[in-house]
Amino acid sequence: MKSIKILFLAVIILAGCNSQLDIEPFNTVSSSQALSTSGDVEALLVGAYTAAGDGDALGGNIQRDAELLGDDGEIFWDGTFVAPGEIWAKDMLNNNDQARETWLDTYETINTANTVLANIALVTAGKKNRVEGEAKFLRGLLYFELARIYGRTWLDGNPTQNLAVPLALSVNSTEKLARSTVAQVYGQAITDLTEAKTLLPARNGLFATRQAASAVLSRIYLMQGDYANALAESNTVIGSNEHSLTAAFADAFGRTSTQSTSRTSNGNATTEDVFAIQVTSQAGVNNLHTFFDPASRGDIPVEDAHLSIYTSGDVRRSFFVTSGGVLYTRKFNNRFGNVSVVRLAEMYLTRAEANFRLSSSVGATPEADINRIRNRAGLANITPGSLTLDEILNERRRELAFEGHLIHDLKRTLRAVGSLSYNDPKLVFPIPQRETIINPGLTQNPGY
Repeated sequence: MKSIKILFLAVIILAGCNSQLDIEPFNTVSSSQALSTSGDVEALLVGAYTAAGDGDALGGNIQRDAELLGDDGEIFWDGTFVAPGEIWAKDMLNNNDQARETWLDTYETINTANTVLANIALVTAGKKNRVEGEAKFLRGLLYFELARIYGRTWLDGNPTQNLAVPLALSVNSTEKLARSTVAQVYGQAITDLTEAKTLLPARNGLFATRQAASAVLSRIYLMQGDYANALAESNTVIGSNEHSLTAAFADAFGRTSTQSTSRTSNGNATTEDVFAIQVTSQAGVNNLHTFFDPASRGDIPVEDAHLSIYTSGDVRRSFFVTSGGVLYTRKFNNRFGNVSVVRLAEMYLTRAEANFRLSSSVGATPEADINRIRNRAGLANITPGSLTLDEILNERRRELAFEGHLIHDLKRTLRAVGSLSYNDPKLVFPIPQRETIINPGLTQNPGY
């Protein structure tokens, strides 16, 4: 890449923001010309958020594909696109175009974040920590996603030897690099997010906060089976009191940000969003709506087998809509609804699981956290002394269904996907054929 692309949409998202964020867009301007002021670097950072929210990245397809890959008869791929169909069938080819597009768009974001960091000296003193923290947050988050999409899961063999993705920490360096190990990429993600946590404010409008960094760190530690650190980070998010569960389950979904976008406010659409991709009628994309909702493509109907995971009286069991005799989730029924990346409910479930595994009660007992989620769903408290790990994991599956957790939860708990073991090569994306042609030093994953 010889130029920096900052999409006009990135600035439209910020329409109505305070003057601090009212910036003019660039388009295909060389890096030597584009970045000369603090405003230039801040504008580029907005472009990084836009790239991260692309439909083939965190705008929906990464989450969608985690559900398709982990499915065992609870949803159905009914679309005409070949690539998602291969993912759902666990029969990907090395030229799968979704594997290619996710790689390209995610690395575009990382490269943009790297460019921001390379020019951080241009940023005025009062903004420097925040800008650096946001860039490192995005880079750490996306390296974690890349590692668990294109690499073997942490608990499968030796992460210091298993390969993940190239670790590019400078501008335009990806095409020169071999694959780093799973441990190296996880390590970089942890470093970035830990540093981001110290640099970011608790409130940051529509953008990343220190709670968002802690939330993603809790995910990483949970994937590693590091329950002590997963507990500490999830408890930090909950204990910040910057977020709260919505009163009704339905209110956690399909909302567009309407609150003040001032950097001193929490600009998310709901009190429950710890971090979300912003979507409006003018900008952004919600591909979860595109593929899961019958008002759009409606390519992913829900099967009766999924309904069986809920008990009688659970409001989440009725959070579906029938169209043409086919069942669909209602979580993504607003075309312009934000794409939640982390909800507070996940933090309660993580804290409950970690406390249970460690026989501790940091912040609350596991029963109290699970009951908080159950009560909102209209269910009675767990009988004291009857909570099991399976019930915690089942509660997690019910609460977070279709939000991009399925394959990762199955892998970290060493659970099969149908007849496939958790570590079957078919459950790992191929390194895109385009990348192996450009860079022959990239080793392909087994099975491709």
